[in-house]
Amino acid sequence: MSTATIVTPVAHEPELLGQTVVFIGGTAGIGLETARRAHAEGAKVILSGRDAERLQRAANELDTQSTAAFDATDPNAIEQFFAQLPGPIDHVMVTAGRPYYGRLADIDFANARNLIGDHLLQALSVARYASKKVRPGGTLIFMGGVGGRRPALGMAITSAVTAALPALIANLAIEIAPVRVNLIAAGFVDTPLSAELLGDDLENRRHHLRTTIPIRRVVGPADVAALAIHLMRNTALTGATYDIDGGQQFVAA
Repeated sequence: MSTATIVTPVAHEPELLGQTVVFIGGTAGIGLETARRAHAEGAKVILSGRDAERLQRAANELDTQSTAAFDATDPNAIEQFFAQLPGPIDHVMVTAGRPYYGRLADIDFANARNLIGDHLLQALSVARYASKKVRPGGTLIFMGGVGGRRPALGMAITSAVTAALPALIANLAIEIAPVRVNLIAAGFVDTPLSAELLGDDLENRRHHLRTTIPIRRVVGPADVAALAIHLMRNTALTGATYDIDGGQQFVAA
């Protein structure tokens, strides 16, 4: 005679209960998925994005505390956004922005200059203005990548930004302490932006990753969201870069 084992789910307190999380670029992909996770963990969510219509759709889904539509590459807009936020906040996650690809002969220097400045100045602007509103022990989380660590044709601009961001984040963590600053460095993540960039090559890219990288699956927004929530919760983590690529950087491109 056998005795059945009944497994009772272990209830846990929501990890971000009562906290306020701001998302800059939180209307799609990684930002939106992390906002969903934060909301499910009890956080009050504040969303921002450039596209007002998409921002409203995301706000309706998440019952956000407030929203703001602005260009996150504009330091003045970032300053105004944080100045108008009511009360202290706990965490800020920045996912706004996109990579730049192009061979030397084809690089638009004006566009490249703007994009390099956008990535670095955006982090500086957010750190300057958000640090005045974030509670001690809260964190600023920025997004970087791992793909630019390996030299390749068309990757010069992306590689330069990839190399610069970890150093910038480490310095910011010292300068605005006790507010924490961390960087998530992702490989390929299956998002609408990836679909836009790859077009007809998207499915080939997915298949290549499933058959070559160690985890044998494609990294999705939920994977990055889980890491971001952990960085918010663990107050011992600051000034570091956290790779999340399923081992992609260890295999041939």
